[in-house]
Amino acid sequence: MTRVTRPRITQLATGEKFNAKQMEARAGELLPRHIATIESVLVVLQGECVLALAGTDHVLKEGDSFVVPPDIEHQIRAIRDFRAVHVMTNDIEFIFLD
Repeated sequence: MTRVTRPRITQLATGEKFNAKQMEARAGELLPRHIATIESVLVVLQGECVLALAGTDHVLKEGDSFVVPPDIEHQIRAIRDFRAVHVMTNDIEFIFLD
């Protein structure tokens, strides 16, 4: 079984309504399952990951982006070392399940 690890997060920018965070994980790392209260956008800058969302796996590679809908359980697994920007509203809330 793969151990769940927290991604390395760096705050990139904060505005009145939105913020952007850089997320990094190493190959093989499994990030925590969670639900977000508001949709957000994930933009993969480097590497590759699988976004498991509502029973479907979405493979995301460098240059891909994905709008993550609200109120749906999801989880990321790094296939190759990856780095992404996660853009979200400042009032988003995360409910971690692991």
